[in-house]
Amino acid sequence: MELHLTDDAAADHLLSENPFALLIGMLLDQQVAMELAFSGPLKIEQRTGEVTPAHIAAADPEAFAAAFKETPAVHRFPGSMAERVQSLASAIVEKWDGNAAAIWTDGDPDGREVLKRLKALPGFGDQKARIFLALLGKQCGFDGAGWREASTPYGEEDSFRSVADITSPETLAKVRETKRAAKAAAKAAKG
Repeated sequence: MELHLTDDAAADHLLSENPFALLIGMLLDQQVAMELAFSGPLKIEQRTGEVTPAHIAAADPEAFAAAFKETPAVHRFPGSMAERVQSLASAIVEKWDGNAAAIWTDGDPDGREVLKRLKALPGFGDQKARIFLALLGKQCGFDGAGWREASTPYGEEDSFRSVADITSPETLAKVRETKRAAKAAAKAAKG
């Protein structure tokens, strides 16, 4: 699997090879451009030395937050997002023995179980968990029973609703157009 979520080959490679980096990218994907969010794990690796749950959970919070604030910042809200990433790392160390992929591999779980596990992570609400599950199913080889249903509507084939559908600059444009149309429809419905 080789993901293409950013315009940076090194960032995409890290996301493809490191399940925890991919979770961090999803966590950071709010109130910033998707490419910036998913490039965040590479910046963290370059500034702190590694992107593993154990390393990040054990990092000094002030030093970790300072790494987020270096220019260019990892996120628009570097302080609060550094805290969230450390909380995510700690949860994976405590619950999953530091193995992020165990969330979707341990015990051969079905889609509903993986969704439940994702929603239990700090910073992963229902929508973010469904999008990440769809990404696992569409691009990362997860084939647990019922994953499409559990990730609805993001698991629908060719829906172009989220990062789960981005495989190229063309599909990125389709996802952006779908999001624009949804926002316009919601605004029109409000009146």
